[in-house]
Amino acid sequence: MSIWAIPLLTAIGLFQIVALPALVFRRNDFADVLWGPAFVLSAGSTLAFSKHPNLGSQKIFLFCLLTAWAVRLFIHVGRRNLSHTTEDVRYANWRRQWGKAWLWRSYLQVFILQPLILYVFLLPTLFILAHPNQPFGFFSILGITLWTIGFLFETIADEHLRRFKLNPANRGKIIRTGLWSWSRHPNYFGEVLIWWGIWLIAMELPGAWWTIVGPIGVTYLILKVSGVTMLEELMRNRPGYVEYEQAVSRFFPRRPRRRP
Repeated sequence: MSIWAIPLLTAIGLFQIVALPALVFRRNDFADVLWGPAFVLSAGSTLAFSKHPNLGSQKIFLFCLLTAWAVRLFIHVGRRNLSHTTEDVRYANWRRQWGKAWLWRSYLQVFILQPLILYVFLLPTLFILAHPNQPFGFFSILGITLWTIGFLFETIADEHLRRFKLNPANRGKIIRTGLWSWSRHPNYFGEVLIWWGIWLIAMELPGAWWTIVGPIGVTYLILKVSGVTMLEELMRNRPGYVEYEQAVSRFFPRRPRRRP
């Protein structure tokens, strides 16, 4: 079996484990809880079956970066989704849109399409793990720096949002403090930086340029499909959103035009 097929089959198999309880309980957001661990397990399967399984500093460090990202995401999403008795609003909206076709649309779009997307995002990581070890160079240093900035952005922004939502007085309001006063989606900005950082690390290897489809896919999905665009549609009717939109950058952080 091709080394490139193993992580794909691993990801698809993992999502099938979650599919049955998600469909039974009508909680497609269970898939989000699996998202982080599926990256680590899929990458690990590549390492296990690689023709170059010897762990060097580059592979170990990369796997640590991926694991740190996955653990943080698992804790954040798990705490959020599993503490709720109802499905995440984005999945609930999809369910209403799909109508009588919700069962097969849920299975194909959530539990088949998502592992395929995961695989594309993971391509730079898989490329590194499937090839001989390389010493740290300019691209590695640049990539690690970008990853670190992205991870801090995502972690701090998500924690600010979590604490904001814990206050009942903030129900229905828009967070306008911390990183959220510089970008309307600082957590997504951080996520994009993380995957571009990993691609830069992969660029230490000859022929890795084509794996740029990974970070491009992450960026497109977040900006145009299930991230920024979808959330802005949900938030647009909230009081004060128009003023917030005019004052704060949509994605790239910058000083507010005026106090949001």
